[in-house]
Amino acid sequence: MNHERWAIPYGDLLTLLLAFFVVMYSISSVNEGKYRVLSSSLHAAFRGQPRALDPIEVGHKRLGADAHIRIGIVRQGISKSRPRAHLAPLPVPRPKPAADSAAARDAVLPRVAARIDRALSALINDREVVVQSKPGRIEVQFRSDILFPSGSARLSVNATAAIRKLAAVLVHFPNPIRVEGFTDNVPIRTLQFHSNWELSAARAGSVVHVLQDEGVAPGRLAVVGFGAQRPIASNATAAGRRANRRVVVLILSTRLARHADPTWVPRQVHKLSNRSR
Repeated sequence: MNHERWAIPYGDLLTLLLAFFVVMYSISSVNEGKYRVLSSSLHAAFRGQPRALDPIEVGHKRLGADAHIRIGIVRQGISKSRPRAHLAPLPVPRPKPAADSAAARDAVLPRVAARIDRALSALINDREVVVQSKPGRIEVQFRSDILFPSGSARLSVNATAAIRKLAAVLVHFPNPIRVEGFTDNVPIRTLQFHSNWELSAARAGSVVHVLQDEGVAPGRLAVVGFGAQRPIASNATAAGRRANRRVVVLILSTRLARHADPTWVPRQVHKLSNRSR
């Protein structure tokens, strides 16, 4: 009979106890760095975004295996393609602003004046119409005698034809237009016109109506009645009074219109219709 058989299970027990304490010791001394890597890798594998146990400060490197890999790939790509010093931002071309200088805005006026001269050449040669180019504007002056009967604001047939010729030129340009009416100093008081103020404004309005009917945008038009004010000759003579009775069509540059009225916006140019004149 062997009395030493108890030693075999005793030895196995000691071996198991040793293994148990070794495992306990290994668990008690965890490598924090490896644990962070393992935790970050597992979290990234199951949830898609690497996270660390500690909050990340601005400017600090993100912890975790996946973050190290991403940063390494970016740096590797930079080093293989181009040095960091050569990675300069590309300049973005900016659209050039439209030319808005005074010269650009006034450059159209000489062309307008040349076309008016051609359209009204017969009246200009007969000295019934005077066309003058001045800084920032063109003045087309009609004698009232060829436009209206005495004391009336109704345009004659020949006057309507002349205004239509002028409108055929102005309809192609965006410039604002101001029509000014003037009279002599002979008083007028009728049922229709209380004074020369009403007569001058009504005559200018008649010209504006023809311009509008021929396609000139209403937003470009303005009417001014000066009455007997601002004479260009002496009212003491019949010739002087005849010269003072006039209608002036001013074609202004867009620069002057914007200076006088900051809210003014050039209107679109209307195309002429194909109807007979």
